[in-house]
Amino acid sequence: MHRDQIRLVELLSKELEEGNLAIFAGAGFSRDAGFVDWKTLLKPIAEDLDLDVEKEWDLVTLAQYHANVHQANRAKLNQLLVTEFSTNVAPTDNHRILARLPIETFWTTNYDNLIESALEHNGKVADVKYTVKQLAVTRSNRDAVVYKMHGDATHPADAVLIRDDYERYHIKMQPFITALSGDLVSKTFLFLGFSFTDPNLEYILSRVRIHYGHDQRQHHCILRKAKRYDNENLADFEYRQRKEQLFAGELLRVGIKTTYVDEFEDINAILKAVEHRHKRRTVFVSGAAHDYSPWSQGEAERFVYELSREISKEKFRVISGFGLGIGSAVISGVLEQTIMNGGRLDSEQLVLRPFPQTQSGNRPLPDLWREYRRTMLDHAGIAIFLFGNKLVNGEVVESNGMREEFDIAIEKGVFVIPIGITGSITRKLWEEVLQAFNVATHPRGNDILPLLQALGDEETDLNEAKKITLQLLKII
Repeated sequence: MHRDQIRLVELLSKELEEGNLAIFAGAGFSRDAGFVDWKTLLKPIAEDLDLDVEKEWDLVTLAQYHANVHQANRAKLNQLLVTEFSTNVAPTDNHRILARLPIETFWTTNYDNLIESALEHNGKVADVKYTVKQLAVTRSNRDAVVYKMHGDATHPADAVLIRDDYERYHIKMQPFITALSGDLVSKTFLFLGFSFTDPNLEYILSRVRIHYGHDQRQHHCILRKAKRYDNENLADFEYRQRKEQLFAGELLRVGIKTTYVDEFEDINAILKAVEHRHKRRTVFVSGAAHDYSPWSQGEAERFVYELSREISKEKFRVISGFGLGIGSAVISGVLEQTIMNGGRLDSEQLVLRPFPQTQSGNRPLPDLWREYRRTMLDHAGIAIFLFGNKLVNGEVVESNGMREEFDIAIEKGVFVIPIGITGSITRKLWEEVLQAFNVATHPRGNDILPLLQALGDEETDLNEAKKITLQLLKII
């Protein structure tokens, strides 16, 4: 990424950690999922009017023409909306990334259900609003609100489609304008897949600017930089470049700073970088122990408890699968630290995912556990490994589940910290990490390597291992 993109990642990451980041998704954000854009949607409408959709730039008016010709009957438009946007299409990687992040506010002009589908797939409760009446009702235990300011494909008759709808929007949908105006004042928006030709958004942005002037909040958008088309003459290309610069200035006037990418795929790299930074504040604790050798059970449980408490104190979120002999100490550590700070325990401090022990559905338990582990590690940027054994037929054996979690973590790019002095399979994982570690691939590799080495040194005790682990977390 170039400098402007890196700076954007830093800004978005800061807003995300402070709980201020909101998303505004336009039609372009759904295109990679397979949905059509407005021009493709209205092609049959244009053909009905003996017009060429490629020659039309005001597509809202084109839709109005169709309604005019049919004496305000928009049945065909409604059917197109249902046909094109009600299909069960999987969310894109960008949708899934945003759904994993702690973003509580989404706005969109799209009619599809990709945002709410991605949120629900991620185990979040989405409170969807596309009518004025819905604004007055709050879905219980919601994790995010999705405002669909132009309606939903399942209710096409109420969707904002033609110029009549846009002209009446400030009367019929005034509460949406009020809600968006409030969010534009209190949150930092990232606009994605947006062309900024929507008259409703233009109306709202202009009024926020008038009210707040130079004190308005700074928002951000990502746009693709103008590229020279095949067989395009230089003069036409330079003309489009000038318009691009002027357009960026106009967006800045209403409080939106533009960051350019060469290709739309680069947006994915920016979102992944934001998620990567966020995930480094989430620590997955993998551990299981029937036998705590070479330490006593009391020493081991005290170590896990104190380590978890200190991790929580440093504002890291902890994820755990409630491993045998380990999970209870993890809970105690995080819970005590949270209560001492006068807070309440929620998913921002601790996420527990106990493994199901009996098969109820059709999928075999090992397959279910594997998917369970992948889901947990989707949210983590760092994984700590402790001990790693279990009792099978009266014999203590290494934990194959921890081995699987380690392999998944490596596959997903999670930074792994096996505390080798805890023994069992963790000792082997520590040896593998040291053998594979390359200081050149980490910005602070020379600082990290000696700390990793110390975690398996026979001279290191549990108290020292706790300090080293916390030091590593801060570096990473």
